[in-house]
Amino acid sequence: MRSRAQPITDRIHTVSELTRLIKAELETAFPQPLWVEGEVSNFSRAHSGHLYFDLKDDACQLRAVMWRSYAQRVPFEPENGQQVMCKGLINLYERRGQYQFQVEVMEPKGKGALQLAFEQLKEKLQKEGLFAPEHKKGLPALPQRLGIVTSPRGAAIIDILHTLERRFARVHVQIYPVKVQGEGAAEEIVEGINHFAACGGVDVIIVGRGGGSMEDLWAFNQEIVARAVFRCPIPVISAVGHEVDFTITDFVADFRASTPTAAAELVIEKEEALQERIANFERRLIQGLRLTAQERRARVMALTRHRVFADLYSRVLNLTRYVDELERKAADAIRIESQRLSQARSRARLLDERIRSLMKARLQALRGRWEKLSAELNTLSPLNVLRKGYTLCWASDGETLLRSADDISVGDGLTVSFYRGEFACRVHGIDRDRSVEHRIARSKSPIKRGQIPADREEDEEGP
Repeated sequence: MRSRAQPITDRIHTVSELTRLIKAELETAFPQPLWVEGEVSNFSRAHSGHLYFDLKDDACQLRAVMWRSYAQRVPFEPENGQQVMCKGLINLYERRGQYQFQVEVMEPKGKGALQLAFEQLKEKLQKEGLFAPEHKKGLPALPQRLGIVTSPRGAAIIDILHTLERRFARVHVQIYPVKVQGEGAAEEIVEGINHFAACGGVDVIIVGRGGGSMEDLWAFNQEIVARAVFRCPIPVISAVGHEVDFTITDFVADFRASTPTAAAELVIEKEEALQERIANFERRLIQGLRLTAQERRARVMALTRHRVFADLYSRVLNLTRYVDELERKAADAIRIESQRLSQARSRARLLDERIRSLMKARLQALRGRWEKLSAELNTLSPLNVLRKGYTLCWASDGETLLRSADDISVGDGLTVSFYRGEFACRVHGIDRDRSVEHRIARSKSPIKRGQIPADREEDEEGP
């Protein structure tokens, strides 16, 4: 390493070479990180996440840069005019030949970084209206399903469950387990809130944890958690830390409980209050009904003693006697009418028997006449005539009945029907002058003697 007193050679250097020499000298002179106090000026945050600003005092200023990896760890938002203490390394930005302070840690002077970040976020969200009362949602009167976003191994969940069990609360509990401190805790809490908001399976959500330092509770002071609580359509109860602890989540939530136990009591408070109101209404209703009944009973008793009602009572008694007399008369009339009905019933039975006898005789006479007429009708039946040997003669169409020789011609085909059977024939000759009596006279048939063959007689005995 060359001594600071050693003279520089006379050879000519390029700008880059000189800059590198100065950079090496500068960084060699300040090899360890150092703290620098000053006022923030010309502050800007690049899209890349890097911070660029100046640190200045009454006489000088120092250009500073804070890369994104370090800037993400700063809990508060640096502002122009803010007094800060920064820890970092001195180096040289070769492109501009400008030395700068590369900051790794930044803290506000006089007030803790977390406290300052808390106040800044609180002021920001309050201006946006996230704490406004008109955005607060009320708790349901009888919550049936409770969602809890907390650590499954912390004291908070134990306190909540013990409180619900002690109060005999009829509520179904769903737990979304999350980290409540450390890296990634805020993101998990947001996931739990969004889960219940999207599923819609609970009536109330409790978000919280047990007590601790400000660093321990810092996940509940994150802006992403505050906005997730504000967006949630389900009422949210914040139960973070102890009674003296306040977080940003407490201000955004619809209700703030001092402890997880108080949060559980707040959930079932509505049900207990409602039951107490119902019991009070029941007691007041019973008392009111009793008082009303007593008052009306007294009024009725007073009215019954009035003269008007006394006269009415006398009239009612007289009417009662009159009704009794009418009942006796009605009973006598009914008895007399019963006797008359009995006699009329006896006469009706005698008339019924006489009518039955007359109807029976009349029916027998009509049946005899009917049988006689049926026999005569059967005798005159065309079928009965055919049984005696007569026939029917049909034209060639088989449908037209021939009644005279004038209806046929030589060569016509005819059909002749007996009582049983028929035959077809054809006309060879016609004698329109010969009568049926001449044919019967010459016939050997028993018909001319008025006789009927034996098989015909058997047929006639049939039905």
